[in-house]
Amino acid sequence: MIFVIVVALLALVRLAFEGEQSWVAETPPNLPERGGLPADSIGGQQETELPLQYPHRILGVSSYHVEFPDSNDRQLSAAHQWGVKPVSNREDAELRMKELVYVGVSPYYTVDKLRASIPYLVPRASILLQDIGRAFQDSLYVKGLPIHNIIVTSVLRTQEDVARLRRGNGNATENSCHLYGTTVDICYNRYQPITREVRNDTLKWVLSEVLRDMRRNNRCYIKYEVKQGCFHLTVR
Repeated sequence: MIFVIVVALLALVRLAFEGEQSWVAETPPNLPERGGLPADSIGGQQETELPLQYPHRILGVSSYHVEFPDSNDRQLSAAHQWGVKPVSNREDAELRMKELVYVGVSPYYTVDKLRASIPYLVPRASILLQDIGRAFQDSLYVKGLPIHNIIVTSVLRTQEDVARLRRGNGNATENSCHLYGTTVDICYNRYQPITREVRNDTLKWVLSEVLRDMRRNNRCYIKYEVKQGCFHLTVR
């Protein structure tokens, strides 16, 4: 009788041990801490998407030109609707602080050294820019990528700024959307690393997903600018 009991107990222990081994084998590897992809997916040539064990994969968009086609005329109508009267110069801008919001500092984006614009937007556009920067960082986090800031390269332009640009650039438009405080340029080939760097084309895919969703949700109009290397967008 005792022998039967001992055999039964050993059988139960063996079953429990085998069940534990099976569970361990089937459990996927832990996700990395914030900012951690496998090394070969950061700088290598093989990986264009996250490995399957990650819950959110990088897909990008089907076409930058198709997803972001909004012409200057379309953006200009939104700028007229939501923007301020064009600012003459920097002195005039200082007198318009009841209409404009300073956007020079944020944890969600970095403003580049501005040569032909000043870091002010209408409140509606300021909120949009904050939301884009936050959504970009959130998307990087859930995809297991190092955190970066987007870089803003152009914001509000005064009439003096536009006149100066037109003297050196025949393609610069006199009636720029940037005059109204509704429009920003976000570059897609440079980013500000917060944790560690990752290749820029990967970040561009993630940013394009964020901007596509913003545009589809009627938050903004967007034009993909090839020569300027930026997404040119206006709040709506």
